[in-house]
Order: sequence, then structure tokens, then C-alpha cells
Amino acid sequence: MRSLVVFLLVSASQQVLATSTLITNINGYSLNAQRELVRFVALQFNQDVVVAVFGTGDSLPRGITQVIDGGGKTLLPGLIDSHGHILYYGLNLLQVDLRNTHSEQDAVQRVRRFRTENPEPPWIQGFGWNQENWPETRYPSAASLDQHFDSTPIWLTRIDGHAGWANSVALGFAGIDADTADPIGGHIRRDADGNPTGILVDKAMDLVTRHIPETSGRELKAAIRVATLELARLGLTSVHDAGIGLYGGGMVPAAVYKELAEAGALAIRINGMIHHLSPELQDLLSAGPYVSDNQLLKINSVKIFADGALGSSGAALIDDYSDSPGKRGFLLETRQQLAHTIAEVMNAGFQTNTHAIGDLANRTVLDIYQQLIANSDTRHLRHRIEHASFVSAEDLPRFAKLGVIASIQPMFVPSDDDMVMARLGQRRATHTYAWRKLLDTGAIISAGSDFPVEVPNPFFGIHAAVNRTDMDNQPPGGWFPDQKLSVEEAFAAYTLDAAYAGHQEGQLGTLEPGKKADFILIDRDIFTVPTTDIGGTRVLQTWVGGRSTHQPEASPN
Repeated sequence: MRSLVVFLLVSASQQVLATSTLITNINGYSLNAQRELVRFVALQFNQDVVVAVFGTGDSLPRGITQVIDGGGKTLLPGLIDSHGHILYYGLNLLQVDLRNTHSEQDAVQRVRRFRTENPEPPWIQGFGWNQENWPETRYPSAASLDQHFDSTPIWLTRIDGHAGWANSVALGFAGIDADTADPIGGHIRRDADGNPTGILVDKAMDLVTRHIPETSGRELKAAIRVATLELARLGLTSVHDAGIGLYGGGMVPAAVYKELAEAGALAIRINGMIHHLSPELQDLLSAGPYVSDNQLLKINSVKIFADGALGSSGAALIDDYSDSPGKRGFLLETRQQLAHTIAEVMNAGFQTNTHAIGDLANRTVLDIYQQLIANSDTRHLRHRIEHASFVSAEDLPRFAKLGVIASIQPMFVPSDDDMVMARLGQRRATHTYAWRKLLDTGAIISAGSDFPVEVPNPFFGIHAAVNRTDMDNQPPGGWFPDQKLSVEEAFAAYTLDAAYAGHQEGQLGTLEPGKKADFILIDRDIFTVPTTDIGGTRVLQTWVGGRSTHQPEASPN
């Protein structure tokens, strides 16, 4: 009997060796349970699971049929973006790209070129304008679009997704004129005579987007697929998708994501947050958390909005905006409505991920969380605040105290530094994107990009977190450099802590036996190069579940 058991064990071991893959000659890094860096020189995985990691001096297994030479390159656990918008990113790859425009007229010219190249769509849509980067820093107007488009409706979304720019044709479709009242939670910008200028903020955007023709199911699937392939190319193996189930004025059934996941058509993993305005919310809450059989898709959280953005002056502040005396932004729902939605989500056993930018919004959400986490006994669900951008000094320690995760976006620093100073002034700016202060209180932070608001390259994000600069390393020394993170802390925020924020630390975030074989090969050692060089990191290979989703054009050697 004993010989039979030994034979079966040996046979099983030989089978694992025969079906395993071994990557050797690598400069590997991961984190251990104490959050310390560990190094290794080889990685063995069987199908989609890590079998072993090998340090210097360890004997490598024999009999493995597939051995890959890593060419001495650096290997890391797959990086996780804990806040992005996959569908929007995919669709924006197919729309007018207005990021990095230099002026209002530059943006208009891009729209004109797009129309020449794409004459068919009945509406022209675009994304990414930011008036703060233009010489006069003023909002654009419908008039500049009307000069070139007198019959085609135009809808262009601001970089933060909280304001839109429409031409007069689009405003006409929506029936917006001088007599149109501001919707609750939104604002129609007007000229001195009270006429709409073409800029709609937050919930006022719905007045236009509800008239845009719905994208077909086939187009939606294609956009999601294209987006995941591009994200894999950048070194992301998982993304927390911040608001599935709703797109613009229409609906994207969660079934679209499920079909793609179950068909294995996703290049990366998606951890989906249900948009709290999705018509499917009640059905999805009743059905309970979902995980696809191949674990490419997980849905166990809900995205809720408390306020807007600083760039559009919609973030809810305790005191007036420095550049707009008398204005303090606004909450998108009443406190009672917000508390009702959060309670509903918590009581259904779902993680609650609430968008909060301004200090009033953050305080309001923390107050609601404090009461409802106790009432629902759901601290274990690891509720989150998305962005946690501007948090008052007295509220910073409450994240750790309540077990609330701060989901941050490092690239907001180089994008928003000048705007933050204008909106909030020097004193309040010291509590904006104050991640060192959060970490020092014991809070857990997970990192992401909020793409397509920012580019989804995670090495840009690590660079920004560590240097507090843009990719040209400006401003010198960094913006409020006392808030810099170490490379190890930023790495943890994109790996282990991001996995923890998605209830996936048992599978993702580190490379160790039993976890998923999600990893990347990169062209430099981010832990030894000058920190100012991190943003230039190039991804050579991306593997998700032991399957290559991005390969280099040439060998990593």
C-alpha cells in the first residue's frame, strides 16, 4: 500500500513538472507577509498558478519541458490599477483625443480633423480637454464649435469626466436654453445674459448624454476588448473598473462583461464596481457577489458619487473656493439620499466605494461610514473612498480608525498641482493628495489612475508617487515633497494593497505558491535606478494566469 502511495505521489510530481513552465535568469521582486521586498531568480508555474519561486543558490527543478530565459530582466507581480474605466477607455480610443491640447482652438481643430477622417457618425464625441492647461484657463464655449459645425451635434467630455462641452446643435437636442433650470447636483454655465455657454457640469451633463444614440452591444464588447489589450501592454494585469452597468445616458448590462469573461476574451482581470445609478443595481445586489469560473471577472462592490471634481469646481468644500468666493461646490445627493444608498449597499453585503474629492464630501462620507459600518457590522468588507483628494487634518486619521481604504491616483499630482493651488490656496493644498500623512496614520492606500482621466501607465503613477513630479521631473524637488512615497510603498499600492482593496490578496498582488501567475517583465530595475527614471520603464512581457497577453517585438535579451 505504501509503495502505491509513493508511486502516485511521484507520478503526480512528474505530471506537474511536465506541465509546468519555468522562467529562469530573472531579477525577480515580490513582497512577503511583512511587506518586505523579497528577491528571486526563477519562477515556476503550472497552468495559472505559481508553484514555486527560487532564490540565488536554490536548486532548480529538473524535467520541466517549457523553460523560458528571462534575459536577466526584472520580473514583478502584475500591477493592479484600483480605479479605472475600461469601457470609457476603449470607447475613447475610438473618439476625438483632446488630451494635451494647447488651446480651445487647438481642440476645435482636432474635432475638425476627426470629422474629416470619420464622416459617418451622427454625433461627434471626444474626451480629455482641460482648460487649466490653456493660456487663458477659461472654459471653452459652444460658439467656437458652432463656427465649423452648424448641423452636427458635438459632445466633448472634460478630462475629469465631470463636465462636458457641447455645441449649439447638441444643446438644441437637449432643449437647453436660458430658461432651463439647473438640475439638482448639476450646473449649466451661463454668460452675462443668462444664456448657456455650452459647458454642463456633473448631473447637467445628463441633459445632453441621454440624447446620444446608444452604442451597440457589439461595439461595447469590441471597446472593452481593445481596452484590456492596451492595458496589458502597459503592464496591468488587473483593473478595478469604477462603475459598470451604465454608460453615458445608456445602460451596459453586467452581462456584457460576464460574456467576455466567460469566453476568455479579456486580456486582464476586471474587478467591477456596479454604478449606483445602474438600472440593474437591485437585481445585482439581490444576486450577491459574482466571480467568473476563470476568475477573470469579479463583481462585489458598488461605486457611489458624493461630489464632483476640483477642476470643474464641483468638489464639495467646507470653505469657499479660493478663486471663486461664495462658491463651495456641492454634494451630488442630499446627505440623507447618500446615506440611504450606502446603507442599501452595505446591508446587501457589497463593498461600498464612494467618490469624494472635497473636504466636505470626504467628511460627509466618513461620517456616514462611521455610523453605518457599525450598524451593518461590515467593517470586514473594506469600504473605500475613491480619490480622497482633499481631506482635512482632523479627518485623516479616520480612514485607519474605520478600516476605510483610500483609493488614490498619483498622476493627479502633476496634472492638478497648479489647479489645486488656484482652487484651494497654499494652506489647504498641503492636505491635498497627502498620501504620506495618510500612511503615517496607519491607513491602507491602493493606487490607480482613473483612466482615461489620466493615462493608465502604472509606471507613470509610481514615478508621480515617489517624485511628486511630472514625467519631465517638474517641479524641481517635487510638489509638497514631504508627501513622497518610497518606491517600495508605491509598489505595494499597485500590487498587494490594491489586491487587498479588491478582496483578492489571497490570489493576486504577490508571487508566491498558490497565487495566480500574473506577472510582468520590464526593462529596468525600478528599485535601483534613479527614481527620476522610473516613469520611462518599458514593459517587455505581460502574463495573466500563466498566459501571455503581451509579448515584445523582440527578445528581452
